[in-house]
Amino acid sequence: MKQAADPDYEQFKNLFLQLTGINLVYYKEEQMRRRLSTLRAKRGFSSFVRYFYALQQSEKLLNECLNRITINVTEFFRNRPRWAVLEQRISRLAAERSRLNVWSAACSTGEEAYSLVILLKKYLPDHAFHITATDIDRDVLQKASEGQYPSTALKELSAKERRAYFTQNGMTCTVNHSMKKSIRFYQNNLLSDPAPGTFDLIVCRNVLIYFTEEGKRLIYPKLSGALRKDGLLFVGSTEQIFHPEHYLLRPAETFFYEKMQ
Repeated sequence: MKQAADPDYEQFKNLFLQLTGINLVYYKEEQMRRRLSTLRAKRGFSSFVRYFYALQQSEKLLNECLNRITINVTEFFRNRPRWAVLEQRISRLAAERSRLNVWSAACSTGEEAYSLVILLKKYLPDHAFHITATDIDRDVLQKASEGQYPSTALKELSAKERRAYFTQNGMTCTVNHSMKKSIRFYQNNLLSDPAPGTFDLIVCRNVLIYFTEEGKRLIYPKLSGALRKDGLLFVGSTEQIFHPEHYLLRPAETFFYEKMQ
């Protein structure tokens, strides 16, 4: 039986949309409400509406809330066997096209975008590719642009990759400038903002699982519309697209889809 709507949470969603432009209707209700309930209780608010008015008055509380909403779980070369498949596809794209434009959507703290640079540098000179890396959360984008990570975050990288692309300072590793110059980080709401360009490759992994089916139906056409013909979309391991042909996509490999026209 479907749970009755909570007027307090419904009002919070409407107010939050007006304040931030983020429509929580398109996020899976049970997951999002549980996550926000925990945070609200931790900060000592007895209702969602009271919590909202506190968010309205405090940038610190608002940023904390936005960070909770956007999950931000990532790592370099997450699920590396899938990245090995991506590398094969990148080698083919690089052989066919003189320049590659790549979109790292919902890039979080930047590990995915920098992983893409490492792969692309194997097949193209720096001037022949560019990565647009976007996220809804300004705080994580700031961390991504700084490119500073604990050494443990680099566990999936080879020793050669660490030496080539990072500078180690004690327990911290910083991305070298040669990596940063190939990426532009900026804010983008997957649900409501237009795609930031036209791309040969879009990587959008481990974020679609948090959206409702209605939310996905808003996002899939945007991703497809931003791909050039025969361009490639790479999604997460639990994010199979049912009926991809509805979005002018065709299955290419497991978790990969090609633009048909």
